[in-house]
Amino acid sequence: MKVEILDTEEDLAAALAKYIADLSAKFIKERGAFTVVISGGYLIDCLRKLVEPPYVDSVDWSKWHVFWVDERVVPKDHQDSNYKLAYDGFLSKVPILPGNVYAINDALPAEGAADDYETCIKQLVKKNVVSSSISTGFPKFDLMLLGMGPDGHVASLFPGHPLINEKERWVTYIMDSPKPPPHRITFTFPVINSSAFIAMVVAGPGEVNAVHTALGSTSSVDKLPVQMVQPEEELAWFLDKEAASKL
Repeated sequence: MKVEILDTEEDLAAALAKYIADLSAKFIKERGAFTVVISGGYLIDCLRKLVEPPYVDSVDWSKWHVFWVDERVVPKDHQDSNYKLAYDGFLSKVPILPGNVYAINDALPAEGAADDYETCIKQLVKKNVVSSSISTGFPKFDLMLLGMGPDGHVASLFPGHPLINEKERWVTYIMDSPKPPPHRITFTFPVINSSAFIAMVVAGPGEVNAVHTALGSTSSVDKLPVQMVQPEEELAWFLDKEAASKL
């Protein structure tokens, strides 16, 4: 695990852009594609340096395939949609092929949307667009870009919720999210942890205590969901000074 603490959120965004661009080049060279999983919240704003020079011109966007670690079951143009957030703040500003952007089917209810998204990913694994983990058999995404909540939740996997123990499904659904809106779909921990690389991006004061619990020296009996994140190759934390202020 590596932990980068940057002076400001602006510095964090610059470091994150370089990290993503370097991994993009690595995977495109190795396998001819780059599979990226994004989340919601302020993570999208932290990607803003990718849509500026040098990266907007140097990254081979045509080889990117973009997925969501979780999504709210709302129409794509709804203010709560992670798709809309990503489209407005990032995807609309880079030339990723529309066919390589895999949003959930917003015409389906939560359970159907989860099944549909899992089926979509299974097809892409068959076509070798998405790698498969040799050790787990779950899909192995090249990079997941995750944020975390003040309670230490990642994706839509919340502390104490039974879904954090799901071991079979790739994508599951939640009808009682403690944070609104209640209906969501989410990748499960076996999929999250089969990723090659995960960047955990935390800025500002909101998650200070959860950062301290996750990275501080004290060990807690009940693990926060964020403490269960263990990708196959590297977990990289990107924090600004504010988020790291209790470390």
